[in-house]
Amino acid sequence: MKLLDDVELRKCCAKFVETFSQNGSCDVELDDLFSELRLLQMTLLESDLPLHAMEILEFVRDIDCFPNVLIAYRILFTVPMTVASVERSFSKLKLLKNYLRSTMSQERLNGLATLCIEKDKLDEINVDAIINDFASRSVRRISKF
Repeated sequence: MKLLDDVELRKCCAKFVETFSQNGSCDVELDDLFSELRLLQMTLLESDLPLHAMEILEFVRDIDCFPNVLIAYRILFTVPMTVASVERSFSKLKLLKNYLRSTMSQERLNGLATLCIEKDKLDEINVDAIINDFASRSVRRISKF
């Protein structure tokens, strides 16, 4: 952020406001954000150490005089960086819902998808104990298991 000139900084601010505005309104005003970031740039230039984004957020929160910058940083820290978990879910769903299982009910498909996605937790479960408990509840089932 220290190295951006005014033109690049304004473009970044405009892109931020455009991206995060909903129905034409945003919590952050473009001109206010630009002027606060410009002032923050001058403030940060006095320090010799390069600051990470989280350190800048803590600095802005501590001095409490850059409200638009604080809102912008809070928005950026809450936006997920990837959608890997969603992509993984659809990938697992694609594996489950093949030609042979196309007549499967939605409830069963959801259950199987959850089992595939949460495989790590499923591996921790002692299946033998569950089977023995299930079989012990009926005399007829004991002979099958």
